[in-house]
Amino acid sequence: MIERLLPAYVSCAATREATVADGNLFPEEEELIARSVPKRRNDFATARACARRAMGKLGLEPVAVLHGKRGMPLWPEGIVGSLTHCEGYRAAALARAEDVLSLGIDAEPHAPLPDGVAELVVLPSERERFAAAGGEAGGIHWDRLLFSAKESVFKTWYPLTLTELDFEEADLTFHRESRDGERAAGGPESPPAEGTFSARLLRTDPAVPPVLEGRWRIEDGIVATALLLRPDRREGDAPQSP
Repeated sequence: MIERLLPAYVSCAATREATVADGNLFPEEEELIARSVPKRRNDFATARACARRAMGKLGLEPVAVLHGKRGMPLWPEGIVGSLTHCEGYRAAALARAEDVLSLGIDAEPHAPLPDGVAELVVLPSERERFAAAGGEAGGIHWDRLLFSAKESVFKTWYPLTLTELDFEEADLTFHRESRDGERAAGGPESPPAEGTFSARLLRTDPAVPPVLEGRWRIEDGIVATALLLRPDRREGDAPQSP
């Protein structure tokens, strides 16, 4: 699903498998999760299995993927990328730095956010737009979609600035692409829903343009979001056509 949101020159790999064998980890990676609970170990291992598949598509040898502050993946020189994992979906997206300045992906279960979380991530202006669009009409949990998109924004922002970007420092607007005969999105029996989003940053940094453009898709109970910046224009790049 992630590959439908990004250009063809971005190498993507994903899995819906619940577990992978820990044996795919490098010793340096094992050290990072030596004391982790089983769920954390599995999320870590499955995401890195995807990362190494994406490396292979770029013609790269598999290497360890460690992490820096805020969990930022540390990629081989000349490579940028992003990882995501949630229940039912894990993915990696990698590209060469000559093609992509920074990118962010995120996947979440398509369900309402837990109680109290929406109040922390949704701005009043965003809530007004959701209400004007019919709220949950159409079967889309806009609060979860917004959460995912802001995660993608942060994953794009952080490697370029090495500074925090809070949920309230990005104001997002969503656009849905209509499909003939489309029913409510979200359940395994529903067809995909998809569209674009714009993130107006309320905090400025010379390394990042003030508005970022991304894509979203809901399919088989998962919501996925992605955006990227090109090194030449430093603005969102149009994704490949589905």
